[in-house]
This record gives sequence, C-alpha cells and structure tokens, in this order.
Amino acid sequence: MKRRAKSRRAIKSKRKTGAKKNRLPKDAVTLTVILRAREGQEAMLEAELRALVIPTRREEGCMRFDLHRAEEPPGTFLLHEIWASNEAHLEHRKLPHFLRYNARKDPLLLSRNAIFWKQVL
Repeated sequence: MKRRAKSRRAIKSKRKTGAKKNRLPKDAVTLTVILRAREGQEAMLEAELRALVIPTRREEGCMRFDLHRAEEPPGTFLLHEIWASNEAHLEHRKLPHFLRYNARKDPLLLSRNAIFWKQVL
C-alpha cells in the first residue's frame, strides 16, 4: 500500500512539473497568421515564407516560428509564432529578412489574417 501511495505522489509531482514546462513567460505573445496566395503565386509565396524561417528562429526574442501549409484550400499557409514579448515582435519587423518579405508580399497575397494571443492556461 505504501508503495502505491508513493507512486501516486510521484505522478502528481510529474504532472505539476510538466504543466510548468508548457507555461509561457508572462510577457510572451503568440501570433497566428493565415495567408492565402493569389492564384498562380502559391510557390512564390511559399518560397518567401520559407526564407523567413531560419533567420527569424535565430532572433533573440523568437521562441517559436513554424510554417504550415494547408491541405485544403491549396495555397493557404499558417505562421505560428511565439515571441518573448510584443517588443520582441516589433524588433523582428525592423530586421532585413522581414523587410525583404514585407516588400515582396503584396502581389503574392490574396488575403492575410493575423491574430495575437496571450496564454490562459
């Protein structure tokens, strides 16, 4: 019996520790951006987005920067970004790789929807 009680305590302790690992810092923000390419511009938009990934992931305030392609509808992409703070994201928007993308994106995009999020739990 005592042995089983210790196991339950160990499991509860692991659950608490795991929850803390998934918790973002207080000032962190998550950004989701859904982009739809103009017809015939899907490959170009994907290439421009891919070019953002490596330099952005190297930025000090970038905690996560992932690019996804939708199965349907074609030509739809999702950027899932986590930044240490709003300020870190603002700094990102001033860097050469972002400015290059920003200057090239308009002829490629049909639509863009961006939402900032704060972690609740």
